[in-house]
Amino acid sequence: MKFGKLSSIESVDFSLPTITSDSLQYLEQFKNDTALPKLYIGCTGWGMKEWIGNTYPKGAKAKDFLKYYGEQFNTIELNTTHYRIPDEATVLKWKDETPSDFHFSPKVPQSISHSRDLGLSGNNIQWFCNNIRLLEEKLGCCFMQLPPYFDINRADLLRQFLHNFPKDIPLSVEFRHESWFANSTVFQDMMEFFRANNIATVITDVSGRRDVLHQEVTSNQLVIRFVGNALHPTDYSRIDRWIEELQKLYEAGLQEIYFFPHEPDNILAPQMARYVFEGAQQHLKVVTRGPDLEKHREGEQMSLF
Repeated sequence: MKFGKLSSIESVDFSLPTITSDSLQYLEQFKNDTALPKLYIGCTGWGMKEWIGNTYPKGAKAKDFLKYYGEQFNTIELNTTHYRIPDEATVLKWKDETPSDFHFSPKVPQSISHSRDLGLSGNNIQWFCNNIRLLEEKLGCCFMQLPPYFDINRADLLRQFLHNFPKDIPLSVEFRHESWFANSTVFQDMMEFFRANNIATVITDVSGRRDVLHQEVTSNQLVIRFVGNALHPTDYSRIDRWIEELQKLYEAGLQEIYFFPHEPDNILAPQMARYVFEGAQQHLKVVTRGPDLEKHREGEQMSLF
């Protein structure tokens, strides 16, 4: 992911802001849920031939990559849907090739998110939602990435879009334009609208844009996009702090978190995902599953957590 990337990270303050008081107050309503919360950990695609021999078995064929991916991860940030709306047969194939605990997090197509009116005048919203519903119990939280030019002057358009978006499709939204974070009144009004309509936020942790690390929670789901720097030592220390933050969020009442580690060209993402999983195993009481990167090196059967 190129958004927010820096040529040098030496002067970056990687500390995490505190969870907002409005978020903590909102999460109180979920505290009485006795079920263990869930943590979904995944990458941004499965078509990586560089993963053969570690994440995927030696000799793996491209047609089997999704099956092997599903054995290692329990979710995916499904970027392919950003570029085209999948047909019904494709969606059903995805569903059939993944384990029962797997959740897809499809990105809203750019024909919607990057259109002048957010797709309200056409049929792409209905087409996308109808097809993605076929994932049924494997549909996680959809992810709408607003374009960099989508500023606070379009707040009413966003509200109109969210009002019309089908309520049975879980949705999260990522803001990128600086104006959302420079104008606290407009942003807080939008966060209250999100909470009233059960729309989740996307929190992005990236070196060059610390403002998008807003720590607002507006639903019982949350999407976190972690952008690393090729397994630089700070990647690991940042994840350590995130594990502490996840514990606070779960204790506050949050029920479901999707955590997507990004690394350059996606090649090293499984290693970062593994580190997140190990931290979750050690410190969190959650239902989760993560990659076993020794599985295919040793030819052993992976244990599911």
